[in-house]
Amino acid sequence: MAKRSIQLGARFYDTVGDANAFYSAMLNRYSVGKVVSQADAVELNALLQRHDELDEKVGCGIAHFEVAAAPDGHPGRCFWIVRTDGSRIDFSIKHCLERKPSD
Repeated sequence: MAKRSIQLGARFYDTVGDANAFYSAMLNRYSVGKVVSQADAVELNALLQRHDELDEKVGCGIAHFEVAAAPDGHPGRCFWIVRTDGSRIDFSIKHCLERKPSD
């Protein structure tokens, strides 16, 4: 399988693995329950644009991102969107980086 580069917002990554490493390192900088910085939120917004359920994830709008335990008893933690109405929904780095038909 050939390596493929990827652009997310203003950042270019030589491989999807490089993008995954960038976002995984970001996730690991935060403790559970911490709100993501504004600078990192810009990067997460770029990543989220690749989600095939973007409208569902964003809902009424994003108030901020935070790190919390993974849902449904899955091990680990992940990024969560906290919407402007206070509702919350998780999203996966891996899901956002999966190959899309337009890739």
